[in-house]
Amino acid sequence: MNCRRSVIMSSSPAQAGVCAILIGCIWLPGCGGVAAAPEPAAAVVTPPADGRIVVPANSPKLNLIHVAPVSMGPFELEEVTAPGEIEANPNRVSHVLMPVMGRIREVLVHLGDTVTEGQPLVIIESPDATAALATQMQAEAQIRQAKSALLKSQRDLARARELNERGALALKELQSAENDAVQAQANVDQAQAAADANAQRLKTLGLEPGQLSPLTFSRAPIGGKVMEIAVAPGEYRNDTSASLMTINDLRTVWMSALVPETRIRYIQVGESVRAEFSAYPGEVFQARVMRIADTVDPQTRTIRVDAEIPNPSGRLRVGMFGQFHHLHTPVQKVAVPVAAVVETNGRSVVYIEESQGVFRERTITAGERQNDLLPALSGLSTGERVVVDGVMLLRTEEAGR
Repeated sequence: MNCRRSVIMSSSPAQAGVCAILIGCIWLPGCGGVAAAPEPAAAVVTPPADGRIVVPANSPKLNLIHVAPVSMGPFELEEVTAPGEIEANPNRVSHVLMPVMGRIREVLVHLGDTVTEGQPLVIIESPDATAALATQMQAEAQIRQAKSALLKSQRDLARARELNERGALALKELQSAENDAVQAQANVDQAQAAADANAQRLKTLGLEPGQLSPLTFSRAPIGGKVMEIAVAPGEYRNDTSASLMTINDLRTVWMSALVPETRIRYIQVGESVRAEFSAYPGEVFQARVMRIADTVDPQTRTIRVDAEIPNPSGRLRVGMFGQFHHLHTPVQKVAVPVAAVVETNGRSVVYIEESQGVFRERTITAGERQNDLLPALSGLSTGERVVVDGVMLLRTEEAGR
């Protein structure tokens, strides 16, 4: 009986109802009909209730998850951090003084100029320079006179010896000629010593022996930058201890930091430290501890520590603020790659492989990153296998529970 056709073609309600019942029985297993085959279900693994993450063996994710054993690595643990400020290296700061009293004729440099050691900075007119040059000329004349007398005495001595050998000159006169020659040599030595002393004085005054002009110079005692000028042309200065200008050699600078007295025991003179400055975010400058103060500030309970920083390009400027970090001697710590650690809800999390395809989340205490590694201060042991690549796939798997 073609019920479907009957239902469609029949106008009898009763006949249509019977056919509808029969059609229903065809699709119901209980009525002896054939049940439709369900579509195959996807391979779904129910996550265990103990917090493990299970990735099925046939899942393509498994090939994208890489693990590596936990190992030890050297880390420099920072033990001291303190605010610091750049200062001029006190060992490379010099004040330019007048070598002699006199009038300032000309200032040859300007504020901020870079100068070299020995470079003339100020021209000075001084009567003392004139007197020193005159004294030098007199000393040189005395040397010439003494040498002339020495030459005459040597000739007289030679003639006296010849006459004495012939018996034409008494021994007493020969001895007198010898004494004259010795005295003449002493006069030459004395005149030369006086000339050398005066030449040294000329050098101190910035003059040269034989110089005709009485002008002298104040020269740069060190190379560096002119940081302060306190003189102008036309001034007369009679105080040779007053500074004309200040020169700083900024190829090295000092960073002065105030370290709490409770942390000073970790720092020793000569140790390496690290400096960072707000002017150069993310950049690290290496320094060396040069001095630790002998007193404690009674107000802040801190101790001043000075560290020297190379500054060949002059990027570090006096007055810059930064942070001073003391670096401890490298120690061996459990190390994990940075990519293995995930920050979530204020926690540092890694994923441990317990067996093939079975992982578990674990919270660790991570230290400061160095290169591409993080020290695991707690929560991990060497030999454990941690996920180093594909961590986000596990987090997706975990979120789908």
